Amino acid sequence: RDESGPPGSARVLRAGEGVPPSRTFRGAPQVDTRPIRDKAFRTFASAGRGRRHTGRARSPERAVKILALQLKRIGDLVLTTPALAALRRAHPGAHLALGVSEGSASLLPAIEGVDSFIVFGRGCGFAPWQQMLTGRWDVCVDFTGTDRSAFASGLSRARRRIAFASVLKSRARALAYRELVESSVRERHTVDHYLDLAQAVLAFQVDANVGPSLRVPEKSREQARTQLAAAGIAGEFALVHPGSARAEKFWLPERWSEVIGHLASRGLPAVVTCGSDSFERRHAAAIRSPIVSPPDLLVLTALVAEARLVLSCDTAVVHLAAAFERPQISLFGPTNPFHWRPRHAHAVVLSAAQPAAPLTDFSPRMEGAPMERISTGLVCRATDPLLEKKNLRPET
Repeated sequence: RDESGPPGSARVLRAGEGVPPSRTFRGAPQVDTRPIRDKAFRTFASAGRGRRHTGRARSPERAVKILALQLKRIGDLVLTTPALAALRRAHPGAHLALGVSEGSASLLPAIEGVDSFIVFGRGCGFAPWQQMLTGRWDVCVDFTGTDRSAFASGLSRARRRIAFASVLKSRARALAYRELVESSVRERHTVDHYLDLAQAVLAFQVDANVGPSLRVPEKSREQARTQLAAAGIAGEFALVHPGSARAEKFWLPERWSEVIGHLASRGLPAVVTCGSDSFERRHAAAIRSPIVSPPDLLVLTALVAEARLVLSCDTAVVHLAAAFERPQISLFGPTNPFHWRPRHAHAVVLSAAQPAAPLTDFSPRMEGAPMERISTGLVCRATDPLLEKKNLRPET
């Protein structure tokens, strides 16, 4: 069935329901995949007590069990929260579980509406796979689309196993799913892309331009306040997060120092946050400002939520700030902000591809550019209107 909406929105394809072979495997000849499928199911069964689904009806006393898989990075997990909220709204009585990668696990207490979590990673052993086999899942929604998540989806033995149609690029991977959703990752904002997938199990249309949402535990807020006090911050402050997993996203440290000096002249002190990576710490150390190193993602999230203004390059902090609708300035260089930008009213997006002024028109095909093209003056000018806004208290 076709979903009405703008170009690039979801189209749901159910396996075997009017999907011609040329669409199923992108022009490949029709083949009988049943022997491969059966061998895959036998492989899944040999990993534990799992057996191929027999089609038995779910007990009416048992709540529907929905499993969402998001095994990508922190930013993807944050941008999946609107889809998770939509699943919860559509199925308020269901048991909603979320599978994540080990690197994102410390953020889980900030995600609302989820009943249980499954953490995948080298340090987790066989436990997550056992949870997949024995969970008695009814629906599995895979937002990841990797070999690992496909294997997990197959092991779940859920009656409905849903993924993006892009998994058809790997025939073996596609065998794990029963429903596929067409959504162009290039033509859609990442939030909308994930909502397209969730739409397959929703009974309503989600509002456009919805944003991510998180809630920080009070204990993490107290830890954040303690770190701020140790850095000499007693009132309002700006948070600068210059680091990223990719060095090409770094802005020049001397320019960050100049922006921090501009904020100080406006009466707003700044702190610099950074992760545990050595190259990120060296980059932060070159900036003239107090450095705060949060012990985990929850404390970093709390610092972002408390900040009067958040400045960062294209990294997870962009999405953390968007989750609380904090006034923020996000600097994009090699990546296209169309897919990752914050979309709330207090967000300013600067792109090295168009460095003359803040970006207001976004194109899915805009090319990236070196971060050095973003000037100090542009960033300083962008801070002024945000600082003039009043009564922008941090969200809880």
